[in-house]
Amino acid sequence: MDQRTHIPNNRRRRDSLTMSRIDQDLSSSPHQETYLEANGDVPMIRRAASAAGRIPHVCVVGAGTAGLRCADVLLQHGVKVTILEGRNRVGGRLCQSDALGHRVDLYSTRGPNWIHGTENNPILDLVKQTNTVTMNFDGRQSVFDRLGNHMDDKESAENTGMVWEIIEQAMQYSNDQSATIPAEQSLFDYFEEKVKEMIPAELENDQKVEARRKTILDMAEEWGAFVGSPVQTQSLKFFWMEECIDGENLFVAETYHKVLAKMAEPVQRGADIRFEHKVTKVVSNGTEDEPSVTVELDGRESMVFDEVVMTTPLGWLKQNLDAFVPPLPKRLTQAINSIGYGHLDKVYITFPTAFWDSPTTTSPHPTNPEHTLTHPVKATTAPLHPAPISSPPPHYPSFTLFTSPHYAYPTNPHHWNQEAVNLASLPAGTAHPTLLFYTFGPTSLSLARMLSHHPSPSHPAAQAALTTFFEAYFSLLPNYVRDSPSCMPTAVLATAWANDELAGHGSYSNFQVGLEKGGEDVEVMRRGVPERGVWVAGEHSAPFVALGTVTGAWWAGEGVARRICGVYGRGKMGGEGV
Repeated sequence: MDQRTHIPNNRRRRDSLTMSRIDQDLSSSPHQETYLEANGDVPMIRRAASAAGRIPHVCVVGAGTAGLRCADVLLQHGVKVTILEGRNRVGGRLCQSDALGHRVDLYSTRGPNWIHGTENNPILDLVKQTNTVTMNFDGRQSVFDRLGNHMDDKESAENTGMVWEIIEQAMQYSNDQSATIPAEQSLFDYFEEKVKEMIPAELENDQKVEARRKTILDMAEEWGAFVGSPVQTQSLKFFWMEECIDGENLFVAETYHKVLAKMAEPVQRGADIRFEHKVTKVVSNGTEDEPSVTVELDGRESMVFDEVVMTTPLGWLKQNLDAFVPPLPKRLTQAINSIGYGHLDKVYITFPTAFWDSPTTTSPHPTNPEHTLTHPVKATTAPLHPAPISSPPPHYPSFTLFTSPHYAYPTNPHHWNQEAVNLASLPAGTAHPTLLFYTFGPTSLSLARMLSHHPSPSHPAAQAALTTFFEAYFSLLPNYVRDSPSCMPTAVLATAWANDELAGHGSYSNFQVGLEKGGEDVEVMRRGVPERGVWVAGEHSAPFVALGTVTGAWWAGEGVARRICGVYGRGKMGGEGV
């Protein structure tokens, strides 16, 4: 939701009579409200009475953002914490790589490279504490049509503005009418209705009108880069759950590496972290008053804890429901299976120089059919609202959108949209001659399958295959000369989270067509099964306003930690406000 990079941050009404679902959630979410007050759970009240004053031993499964924050809060309240992490490092999907010769973020969710909303966002606080460099792009976007021709800048800005106007209308409509919207209605259905209203025609067969409508629908496909799945499968009924924290959306130019180190520092100092410990079973024993949970591990001895916090990705939960003994409650299983799990990946392509980075927004170079038909490739990212251009900017636009590329048929026969971010436009000291392609949904899965046939994504054959795939797109950029050394990639780095077992073979939660009880499903996952000593935390159980984000994972981990501390009489179960 990565990504919710530029989702309009609607100003929400704050008075109690017209409070939106988002505001209601923020005023009663687990990281803010006392668990017992919120649920009136009699078994938990009884357990709190018997457990008060005892120091529990809590297992946190996963050392990602949710796990690190959960462990940190528990440690602050004197709880004994053991973290079981399947990888050989902290961070989970929040990680970086230096393989390109400069550091980049690999995270698959709607977090890095972004901060989604700046009002009361704890992740922004960490960014400030670590002096991490961020930037706010100017919103310019370069667009290529389905034949590979560069769209006029004025037309591009008008079309982009229309796409985002419809997005904002759809979000408001979903907020207001969610109860009556059919579960099978998609965001794309809404787009099709709106473009007919906004681009009226006296005659239905008016070719110019139909072409304009088709262009808007082609550009609407870029929404997939926010949520990791095609716009045709995005639930309109639960589109309101895609709303973000108010404020700006900042690009983390320096990567999240200092923020991750800040998150991990107190946990590495106070917790027992066991790397390369893969959990295979979570067996609940004991009673509701005094639960005991046995965690079975792959190739290692089992361990016993008072409480276990599962911060594994939603995809891992979906694929490992049989890991819980006894089985999870039916309603929780339904919730886990109901919320979608998307695929968002990154492909970084570095060149000797940023050949495309000329200070112009005019059409890069003429395109002819022979040129475009010879090159295949693919990708995706997310642009901002268009900004007015008053003077020649110093860089090529930060975002490039390749809509429904029919010219890339050999490698992209389904004409999936591709998008790229110009990393040469980052601030001094963080800029590099790299294009960042965001891929989502079918594209990510297709590339992951291709990469699975190679020893690793860094293998020369894999690098060559990726270059061939994306050449159809970077070859359209200004100053490209096919045989010029400056236009030949020096390194390619692909994430392929769909091939990663510990990532749940995907990226993050989203909300698909057919979803009936999305808000309730998230709330059910938030609750977990505390009477068995099993808790759930992660971006998929976050406050609605932060689902699918790093901030959401942070809040979810904090919320569970405060609830556990409350059960054992170690601090208030709520916590500070958002």
